[in-house]
This record gives sequence, structure tokens and C-alpha cells, in this order.
Amino acid sequence: MKNEEIPGYAAAIEFLYGLQLFGANFGLERAHKLAALAGNPQEKLRFIHVAGTNGKGSTCAMLESIYRAAGLRVGLFTSPHLVSFRERIQINRCLISETDVARLAAELQESLKEFSPEQHPTMFEVVTVMALKYFAEQKCDLIIWETGLGGRLDATNIVAPLASVITNIAFDHTQWLGDTLEKIAAEKAGIIKPGVPVVTAATQSEVLAVIEQVANSLNTSLTRAVSSSVFHLPSSLPLSGEHQKQNAALALATVAVLQKQIPVSEEKIHEGLASVTWSGRLQRIERGEQKFLLDGAHNVAGVEALRAALAGGTPFTFILGFLGDKDWRLMCTTLAPLAATIFTVPVASERTAAATEVAEIFRQSNPAAKVFACGSLREALAQAAAEKFIVITGSLYLVGEALALLDPAFAGAGDERGLNN
Repeated sequence: MKNEEIPGYAAAIEFLYGLQLFGANFGLERAHKLAALAGNPQEKLRFIHVAGTNGKGSTCAMLESIYRAAGLRVGLFTSPHLVSFRERIQINRCLISETDVARLAAELQESLKEFSPEQHPTMFEVVTVMALKYFAEQKCDLIIWETGLGGRLDATNIVAPLASVITNIAFDHTQWLGDTLEKIAAEKAGIIKPGVPVVTAATQSEVLAVIEQVANSLNTSLTRAVSSSVFHLPSSLPLSGEHQKQNAALALATVAVLQKQIPVSEEKIHEGLASVTWSGRLQRIERGEQKFLLDGAHNVAGVEALRAALAGGTPFTFILGFLGDKDWRLMCTTLAPLAATIFTVPVASERTAAATEVAEIFRQSNPAAKVFACGSLREALAQAAAEKFIVITGSLYLVGEALALLDPAFAGAGDERGLNN
């Protein structure tokens, strides 16, 4: 993943940083206009649109791997990135080049002159249209298209997909999406289009009622992954954790629903699932004598999945950091019983929860554990140098920082995590 030292790339990244000034401003009007100025590249492409609270990235990675194994040229659009911005836009799991990022950024800067300051597109809207232009130029056969936040008013919702996929619904981003599961489900279900099949792994009755109501109103079919796939899950998956079996079932159900439009043999499905990779989700890394487990458990449902994956093991050493606008106190109390030693660190974001406050919650939740508040991840790793196995979890920002330090695959990649803010 080493950067290629393209002169215009640094300027493009600075341009994207500058767009953060426009914050998160939901609505589709600006994205539609920007895409139109770019020639509406989305009209030349086929999409599987994926929304949900957790599991979107893993489900997207599985779908991409399956269709790539079947011989398709597959675009993958996801967010946030872990280390390099280029992770967000991939074709056949090859990251977009620095040259193309620089070129597309320059082209879109010209289009932005058509907007008033009050209606200026956000960074995510610009990146969405960058991805559409790139995928159309590269003549992709299929795009696995992940929402950014929510669905109904998310910039990705300007496309007409072959299928709409909703992974699950849990509490997250409640300040934007609503404070009940029904409200959050309604926002996610906003990606459903008339006559376009819907596939979901959601199980809660109140959530399913919302998704079913939207699907019925738009005269489309709803398939539940838990009971529908004509394909069988392989006995093991490269991605660890019971929750990944549910994500795989959802991917299989989606492939089954689209068999008439994009036929894939069961052999290619299993080949794709057997080779899937997705960084930062129960990912194991060895560095010398130490072993690490990295997991971006950034909300309560994610932490519960991590706890289930660790169940039955001996007390663990944790390095943790959370964003302050998450329900981090509940996440601490959920993980505390599993811990023998805990190092809390700040996340590289202005939204970080203070490491000292996180440490105090852990001390209250598990008085027997040794708890240390550290000033940085590097400091925590140094203090934990004698530990044989360490779980690094919490914010995806922290997991990205850990990957940059520990995973050779990310060696030399520029630190562009700040674009996730």
C-alpha cells in the first residue's frame, strides 16, 4: 500500500481536507447536481447498495470477492478508510491510484464552481461522485456500494441498484438517524427503490415491520437472509466471529436473489468466500513474539460481537480508545469483565473520549484489572511490550492507527485518517 509520490496527490488530499468545512449536510440535491455535471456516470453502472448499522464492510467485501471470483470486474466503495484514503475506491481489490485521485479531484474542483457557498457539496458527496466517475471510466461490471451514514439522505442514494441490502439495525449515530430502532430502520430503509429486491439480515420484529412496510409500499420483494439462501455456508470463513456467518448468509442470499441477472455457480461462491479479506475486523497480526487482535468494535452492538468472539478465553490485555459521541461507557462495562490489563488511549480525533475518563469507568467496572491511561497508542504499545497477546479495539480510527504501526501491508501508506472526521 506504499504511496507512489504523485505530486498532485498531496494537493488532492489537501483539497478533500478543505471540504470538511462543509460538515455533514444530508440531502440528495447536491449529489444529483454534482453527478449530472460529471455526466451522470451512475447511469452506466450496476450496483448492489448496502446499508445497515454493523457488518456493512464485511458484507461488501464478501459480495465483492464472490463476484470477482465469478470473473466480473468489481468496483468497491466503502468508508471510512483505515489508513489511506485510496482504500475507499477499489476495483478488483486494487486501490485507486494516486494519479487518478489527483486527476478526479482536479476535475471535480471545476464542477464545484457551479455551486453557491450555501449549497456547496460535502466531502463525502464529492468523494461519492469521484468514485462514480472512476468506476464508469474503468467500465466496471458491478459496483458494491456502501452507504456512508444512514441511507435515505446519504449521497450514495442517487443510484438505481439491482438490489438493496440492509445488514442489521442497532443504535448508532442516533443524533442524526433517530433515537429508536424504528427511526433508524426507516432511514436505512430509505435505500429501497420501487421494484428493486430487498435483502436483510435484521431480526428484530420492530425493525422488520418498518422494512416490510417500505418494501410493500414500493411493490418490491423482501428476502430475509436467516432463512432464505439456496446456497450453503462453507464450514469455515477467513473472517473470524459468529457474526461473520450472518454477514456471509446475507451475501449468499443477495447472490441468490440476483441469480437471473448475474448467475454465479456455487463453486465460485465458495471460492470467493474462501479468499475474502477485510482489515480491522477480528484481524490477527503477529509482530515478533507478540500477537495482536484488531477489531473496530465502535458501537455497542460491535462490542457485544467482540465479547462473544472472545468468550471462554483467559482474561485479556486490551488497548482501547473510543469516540466521545458513542455510548462508550456501556462499551467499557461490556468488555471490562474480560480484561486482566487495560491500556486506554485517546483516538486521533477531536471527538475522542478522554483516556483518563475511559480508564476510570474500567476501574469501576472491574476493580481487579490493572488499568493504565496512556497519552497515545505508541505509549500503550511500549508499556505493553511484555504482553504476549493484546486486543486493540474501539474506534476504527484507533484500529487504523494500529494497522499503520503493526501491519506490513500498510507500511509507507500516508496517514490520511483525519479525512474520516
